[in-house]
Amino acid sequence: MSNPVVRVESLSKRYLINHHQGAREGLRQAVDDALSHPLRWLKSRRQALRQTQEEYWALKDVSIEINQGEVVGIIGRNGAGKSTLLKILSRITEPTTGRITIDGRIASLLEVGTGFHPELTGRENIFLNGAILGMKSSEIRQKFDEIVAFAGVEKFLDTPVKRYSSGMYVRLAFAVAAHLESDILIVDEVLAVGDAQFQKKCLGKMDDISKRGGRTVLIVSHQMASVSNLCSKCVVLDSGKVAFTGDTKTAVSLYNGLSETRIETRNPAAFRAKWAKPYITAGRLLSLDGKEVDRFHLGAGFTVELKYKCPPAHRIKQPIMGIVVRHSTFGAVTTVNMRMSGFHPEPTGDAGTIRCIVPQLNLIQGTYSLDLWLGDGATDVDMLSEYLPFAIDESDVYDSGHPPSTNFGVLFINARWDYTEECHP
Repeated sequence: MSNPVVRVESLSKRYLINHHQGAREGLRQAVDDALSHPLRWLKSRRQALRQTQEEYWALKDVSIEINQGEVVGIIGRNGAGKSTLLKILSRITEPTTGRITIDGRIASLLEVGTGFHPELTGRENIFLNGAILGMKSSEIRQKFDEIVAFAGVEKFLDTPVKRYSSGMYVRLAFAVAAHLESDILIVDEVLAVGDAQFQKKCLGKMDDISKRGGRTVLIVSHQMASVSNLCSKCVVLDSGKVAFTGDTKTAVSLYNGLSETRIETRNPAAFRAKWAKPYITAGRLLSLDGKEVDRFHLGAGFTVELKYKCPPAHRIKQPIMGIVVRHSTFGAVTTVNMRMSGFHPEPTGDAGTIRCIVPQLNLIQGTYSLDLWLGDGATDVDMLSEYLPFAIDESDVYDSGHPPSTNFGVLFINARWDYTEECHP
């Protein structure tokens, strides 16, 4: 039998956005008008403000129910309303309409380090931050050693936190908040703080809080591997509305699909190399099922499509298509073309469409772009530089809850493992 501890009913949150339109009034002119005709100037300013105000609904008619002991992921693209929902649940902001019902003590980690004073030592900030989060002095003293050990800042405990590195700072802040005894814990993107080793400790702590402590956890994160590993169910938000509530696997799949929107048409002329001839007329990046996309989940394949047309008098006899994959930081990372793949079509016309099908591209999460290249045998004909941008989202490609590391290049390896135990007398 379910035991709901969080109920959200028809929740909506509206913000008013002011837009400045037209020429801005100079300071001197504003002062002159205000002094000569103060009432008329004040009335005109109020009227201008009303005319440029826009309603923005960060949340619209959201209803969810969360049971005791559940670990629930709140996922969605930037601007979907995730942080707004958590702020309302944390009583930081009030909803415009609807209501929430919370049964139990709630703790929030919406911004790691809120309440830290840079001039105070780590020891002093543990007590200060703990008090701000609602911990009693006796509770802080009881958990003090555990907090310090978790954060790994023993040597610097009596040093002002303004001298801490950013990693030390967030580790201590998370350690304090994670050891607060609460019935419901709300965390917003804190699983992305610190180095890989500390992130692993954070995941372990979240898992311990839910499974051993029986507490309810709400997590906002863009790290889908962590969400898949931790969460028993997910709520997917899209443009302030609930797009899905249910099992994590379906939710993550839907989250990845939210980015598959209509791709803007790009003018090849703006990306063409100076030496190139304008033979390439269009290029597209497609998912393996034929949808034009610019985001992929980790381990996915894709199709690159190139259309070309040449003057009849200069027909390409041996068309060769090539692609170069570029990482946003590391530059060119891999390439392939028809000649090295052993594919040799024999066209008879002056136009054609060539497709490069990649069943699986073993690139880690990040932002990339594709160069499109067209040749006639060994002769370069046309080239569009960084013409097709795309992104790869993090996903649990190993089905282990741990995504490939971004610290060692841009490729991940499909590996199998074997272990044989050896006994020696």
